[in-house]
Amino acid sequence: MSVKRFPLVLMSAALSTLLCAGTASAQLRAMSEQEMSSTHAQGLLVLNNSSFDGFDFTRIALGADVTLNANFHNIRLGEYNYAARNGTGADIDMPLLQFGRSDGTYDQRLVQITNPYLEFIYRNVANAAQREVVGIRFGFDGIKGDVGLTLNTLSGSMLVDGGAAGMLDSSTAPDGGKRWDGSCTAPCLTLAQLGGVRAGDANGPSRDFWMAVLKTPVQFQPPAGLTAPQVAQAGFWMNWRDRLAAINTTGTPPPNLPYPR
Repeated sequence: MSVKRFPLVLMSAALSTLLCAGTASAQLRAMSEQEMSSTHAQGLLVLNNSSFDGFDFTRIALGADVTLNANFHNIRLGEYNYAARNGTGADIDMPLLQFGRSDGTYDQRLVQITNPYLEFIYRNVANAAQREVVGIRFGFDGIKGDVGLTLNTLSGSMLVDGGAAGMLDSSTAPDGGKRWDGSCTAPCLTLAQLGGVRAGDANGPSRDFWMAVLKTPVQFQPPAGLTAPQVAQAGFWMNWRDRLAAINTTGTPPPNLPYPR
């Protein structure tokens, strides 16, 4: 695997130029190569290029920590109408996705997200004419907090510890997690029982949340310290297996009402 890192430091470089110009004048001047080489800064965006398992990846990351409280409803990704799939449906049918909850402490109202990124996937071929974008992926390097979540169907790889109710594990699905309705052989936690997840634990945040849309299956490289994820299938695919525990097993998400002003 080859990795290249290109931090974008335009704002930081501009500030450094102003400082080098001195306080006696507000006029900008160009920095020498030597001055530039001794300047260190962190840009707002970071671009990484890498290659893995026959594909090239270009990742644009927001090098920042974000706190979020938000509610999303009726998310349907990858609509289909195939007789072989018993009529109509969606790769991911998610009636509710909420970041944070309003029935606990103030800190529980917020979910902490680390380094959001957007990644383009290319087919790695010698013939430039055959090189093409085969998909795009969005994710976070880390996510910690309470996430209300209901799912009717899931195309993806998900693992949640449900305590006494058992584990929710999409890898046990008949189609390997493609358009899974959450059914399983007891004892296990089903999608219908899942009212949300607590992301992260005492060891740190959950490190493998991402969603992708692909025209061909792709094996993504795992984050440091984790095993390789399940091969993402064509269509919409969600991956989330690291440090997840069920908020409850009643299928009822916690409330997330606006903070009183």
